[in-house]
Amino acid sequence: MNVLGDLLSGFGTVLSPEYLLYAAIGVTLGTFVGVLPGIGPALTIALLLPVTFSLDDPIGTFIMFAGIYYGAMYGGSTTSILLNTPGESASVATAIEGHQMARRGRAKAALATAAIGSFVAGTISTLLLSIFAQPVAKLATTFRAADYFALSLVAMVAVTALVGRSLLRGLLSLVLGLFLGLVGIDALTGQARFTFGTMELLEGIDIVVVIVGLFAIGETLYVASRLGALPEHVEPLEPGTAHGWMTRDDWRRSWAPWLRGTALGFPFGALPSGGADVPTFLSYTYEKHRAKNREEFGRGAIEGVAGPEAANNAAFSGVLVPLLTLGIPTSATAAVMLAAFQIFNLQPGPQLFDNSPELVWALIASLYVGNVLLLALNLPLIRIWVKVLQIPRPILYAGILVFATLGVYASTGSVNQVFIAYAVGVVGFGMRHFDFPIAPVILGLILGPMMEVQFRRALLVSDGDLSVFVTRPLTVGMLLLAVVAVLVPYLPRIVARLRGRRAGDEPRKLTFAEED
Repeated sequence: MNVLGDLLSGFGTVLSPEYLLYAAIGVTLGTFVGVLPGIGPALTIALLLPVTFSLDDPIGTFIMFAGIYYGAMYGGSTTSILLNTPGESASVATAIEGHQMARRGRAKAALATAAIGSFVAGTISTLLLSIFAQPVAKLATTFRAADYFALSLVAMVAVTALVGRSLLRGLLSLVLGLFLGLVGIDALTGQARFTFGTMELLEGIDIVVVIVGLFAIGETLYVASRLGALPEHVEPLEPGTAHGWMTRDDWRRSWAPWLRGTALGFPFGALPSGGADVPTFLSYTYEKHRAKNREEFGRGAIEGVAGPEAANNAAFSGVLVPLLTLGIPTSATAAVMLAAFQIFNLQPGPQLFDNSPELVWALIASLYVGNVLLLALNLPLIRIWVKVLQIPRPILYAGILVFATLGVYASTGSVNQVFIAYAVGVVGFGMRHFDFPIAPVILGLILGPMMEVQFRRALLVSDGDLSVFVTRPLTVGMLLLAVVAVLVPYLPRIVARLRGRRAGDEPRKLTFAEED
């Protein structure tokens, strides 16, 4: 296959005024809905699916959908940074450091490194998609159930390293996420679990409901409880950062995390059930433990924004690999896009490149164009987004509560799910009050069901033989990574104790020699 020729043909299609308009509409609409808490790309594309029935052009439709996906992923970082209310689970890691940067008056720098990191990661990962789509898809098909279990375990352990302050609190948060993930119908036996006889819970608890509850509603309740002790407005920007988005030191500290986040995001996105959630958390954990200024993490380290945001956007190009070459959606948004393919009587898979090459390569070329449009749109708007910080807190968080409620109801169509979201929000308020980390709950909810299913499938295939988890080098390698991830946070303490003992041993030996 002539990749360069096909890609140039795709550019020839997408650079026409009609398709450029589709791309611009998608990026703009995606950024707008990404800024609104609880309304992500999956919901937006789902709401627009009925519109596709009146369109007879699948190329323009999918160019617009890709723009919505890209724009929403960046828009989610905006609310994560400014308001600590991520609209998507993949933006949770960005919120950890990004919101602290905003509170310190460095919102422009955080938004700039997110925008530029999205552009860098999106461009590189789209190039990788163009070249390695089919080889990476073949690698993904070699994964077995034991490999997926080990992959989930690595991510779980990474969360315990991420929370840092208290391992016990992190584990309790993780257990809560795992419990929420178990609610509903057992994927293997079909039995109802933890539904308490409620029909509403048979399908489980929607990830959107939990995210909105923990972040948007929980954050609002927490801030409302402390309004008397907080200033009416969020801290203003520092004068020194008012005109230049990023300092020279910010650029120096961001470029490597951009590249490392891209390297993590693309392959994880290409893996079935990989998505953008795992690489964003892993990127944050890696940047935290390799940073020289580790004490700055938790107070607004720019590496903690640059790496996860790059991983987030790189994962999207990776998601398209199994979707286009195997017909396997690895995220909720990819599943909605798969439904859109079926509306046009198209079946994603290996034959899609042969049967509809114009559509495939126009879609891939639109990702390059969408990256440029996303950067051109969002960098000038940084000043506008920062103005959100000047809105009085009562008005700001009341608006968030309204949009969060509408987002839950629009995505589920159920008043009961709105009540569940508020119940989860009360739990989120309590977790913030008692200093429990929020991120492990989200990752436990996302990965817990997959981890359980793959563990049980591996045991079924091996007739209950646990050695199935140590027979393949790939599985063993990931399990060793999990062990390393457990030990890494404690290595500085172990080294410090060893040094202290050695320093304490030397005087005793000298004293003994003197007495002798």
